[in-house]
Amino acid sequence: MLRTIIAGLRARTARLVLSSVAIALGVAFVTGTLVLGDAMNASLRDEFAKGARNVDVSVTVSGDSSDVDGISPETLAAIRQAPGVAGADPRGSQAVPVLTANGKAKPAWAVSLPTNEKLREFDLADGRYPTSADEIAVDKRTAATAKLTIGQPVVLLGKEEKRHTYTLVGTYQQGTNTMSLSGYDHVGLTPEAFQALEPERPPYQVVATAAAGFTQQQVVDNVRKAIDAKAFTVQSGEELTQETLARVESQSGEFTALLLAFALIALVVAAMVIYNTFTILVAQRTRELALMRCVGASRGQVFRGVLAEALVMGLTASVIGLFGGIGVSALLQRVILSFGGAGEGVVYLPVSVTTVLAAFAVGTLVTVLAAVLPARKATRVAPVAALRSQPDSGEEVARTGVVRALTAVLFTVIGVGAVVFGMSMDDEDAAMVVSGAGTMALLAAVLVLGPLLVGPVNRVLGVLPRALFGVPAKLASANAGRNPKRTAATTAALMIGVTIVALVTVVANSAKETANAQIDERMPADYTVTSSVYDRPLPKELATQLAAVPEVAKVAPTTVVYGEREYLTGIPRDAIGDLFRPTVTSGSLADLVDGTVAVNADYVKRRNVSVGSMLTIRPEKGEEQQLKVVAVIEGQRLSDGVMTMETSQRFPQAAEGYDSILVKLKDGVANGRAAVERVTDPSPLALLDSAAETKEQLNQQLNQVLTFIWALIGLAVLIALFGIANTLTLSVLERTRESALLRALGLTRGQLRLMLVIESVLMALMGAAIGLLLGIGFGWVITEALSTDTISVDLIVPFGQIGVMLAGAVVAAVVAAALPARRAARTSVVAGMAEA
Repeated sequence: MLRTIIAGLRARTARLVLSSVAIALGVAFVTGTLVLGDAMNASLRDEFAKGARNVDVSVTVSGDSSDVDGISPETLAAIRQAPGVAGADPRGSQAVPVLTANGKAKPAWAVSLPTNEKLREFDLADGRYPTSADEIAVDKRTAATAKLTIGQPVVLLGKEEKRHTYTLVGTYQQGTNTMSLSGYDHVGLTPEAFQALEPERPPYQVVATAAAGFTQQQVVDNVRKAIDAKAFTVQSGEELTQETLARVESQSGEFTALLLAFALIALVVAAMVIYNTFTILVAQRTRELALMRCVGASRGQVFRGVLAEALVMGLTASVIGLFGGIGVSALLQRVILSFGGAGEGVVYLPVSVTTVLAAFAVGTLVTVLAAVLPARKATRVAPVAALRSQPDSGEEVARTGVVRALTAVLFTVIGVGAVVFGMSMDDEDAAMVVSGAGTMALLAAVLVLGPLLVGPVNRVLGVLPRALFGVPAKLASANAGRNPKRTAATTAALMIGVTIVALVTVVANSAKETANAQIDERMPADYTVTSSVYDRPLPKELATQLAAVPEVAKVAPTTVVYGEREYLTGIPRDAIGDLFRPTVTSGSLADLVDGTVAVNADYVKRRNVSVGSMLTIRPEKGEEQQLKVVAVIEGQRLSDGVMTMETSQRFPQAAEGYDSILVKLKDGVANGRAAVERVTDPSPLALLDSAAETKEQLNQQLNQVLTFIWALIGLAVLIALFGIANTLTLSVLERTRESALLRALGLTRGQLRLMLVIESVLMALMGAAIGLLLGIGFGWVITEALSTDTISVDLIVPFGQIGVMLAGAVVAAVVAAALPARRAARTSVVAGMAEA
């Protein structure tokens, strides 16, 4: 029996290799995701570890100590004088904007560079570190994005817009920390220069190295004795390292889980393709297997023989997929690095034992499990019956129609119930999860009904080809519907991929258009001036200067106040109804005067307040205030609530400056932007924005996300198209005598090729059409689940993108049919008729 299995593998090598492509792609995606996750962990570990390297003692302010704001010079001196301390340096950071070449400020973090070279948590890239108070070094990414070169001046914007100018002397690789992960620019100064930026701010940490002959624990004990241990947290270098690395897992876990979800989809599609492939292979070999039974092979031997072929194919695909996954990981890392502006970053390719085991487990288990049912089916047919004729799959579909219908009804009831329940939930996230689970149950119902749907769908889709191409199209349509189970299994893989692509596309475009409408509603002003640095308000004189511009009709500055559980916006009273147009659900904005507030509808639900209620606002600065609720608004969410500018000036935070300035131009002004820019350009903080620019930026971000998801789902679609090509190739082999007979009856080579191309297109259109209908329907479910009383997400169907998907499916189907059609047309009539 072993020799028979080996001989069968040799005889069917081409078929098995072709069948292995789909599972290899699925394994590549899974292993690539695992390698990428390990790579992200390794990268984060290496970079986070830089903050603790060569550190033997770390001293930070204790979280329980309210009397100590930072580490004083006296405490620093005591640490340095402690026995066993070879060197100690303070660490501190503060937000200090850096001015770009066009004079505008960008958020940046400044850090104090240790004087002790061992304690520097950065790696020098070019030049040198600063040695005097008028020198500066910047992160390599910052230098690239701001186009800074060594030797040129760098300007930081200090308090009260004071400019500090330094000479750039070097660049460094900052590693991974809170500041780098925030995406901010990063600069390094000498301790003296850093302290001069904000002298009243003490450092938050001191790190030290141990002298020769002292252990970490000895130095830690000595430092604890030298300072007030109750006010500070003293850690050894080893403890600091463990605490630092503990933050790594959360940084990459969510992204890896997202990729694994898409990998799972690709794997399910690949499993369906493999199942269909083995079903066809076993069906083609029914007589061969029956003959083996007649000459003495037992059912178990036949069953194990088929599974052995599946095992060999799975192992082969696992090896290919493992190496392919390493390449996928490298490619994804390059893409991520390019998006982050660090194209020269290190690509990590850690291949762990877990990844290798996962690759072989996924590849072999999926393939073997996909082959179990076909193999079991092969052993259940009586040898004499199998030698006499082939089972009629059409009868099989009819025979199992009742079971399929009942199963589909069960999935439908579960799906509809979950969708209805999800859409009635108030929590948007929970509603989307529950409704999404319901759509997947409905997708399962359609998959179960697949063989029963093939006939009707095939007849509808075949109308146009039959009218245009005559006999070849009629034959193709008949072939596509001849074996409903096989056709359903082939199209199901494509249907899953297209359903998810259509679902994501519809939801993304619906969200995009809804966001654009919200921007138009929220930004009735022609322009909005905001601060380029989040914690630096705009100067009040800027609003006065803008109001004096002849082309400007109205200016409305806004302020912001942060309380313990809310943040409120202050706006001039005369801007209500013009530059501020919310929908009032209760109360009246006419009552919005000094000492009152109008709150948003969702805030009312959270805090259980109503018109007439008194709110106690406890700001970050200043005394608490009592405000009376006079209206409930929705449709324009500037914040949790809106108050007059007079009310906001009670809070020190709002009195410091403006959060934004709304600008409305006079009617008929042609070049108002230039007039506004003459005022805003001299201010380093002022950023000028319009509704059109905001929408363009938002659309660009959504398009990038959509493209990324399309690329991930595209692998599942690619696997499904391989399945169509594989099915068609095996069908051509199966129908060799039939094709020869058609040729003998007068069908030309070109007509035979056309027949196979149309058959492939019909199968692709079945999967794509059903997938698009499901995707659009599921998209409506998700948009309804995301809609709230405040924001209604309207269903937007992007017919252009859907047309591109359909055209792509047709083109891919034609390509998939090319080789099988060529093979069928080249087979001679005599040789084909002689096939057993």
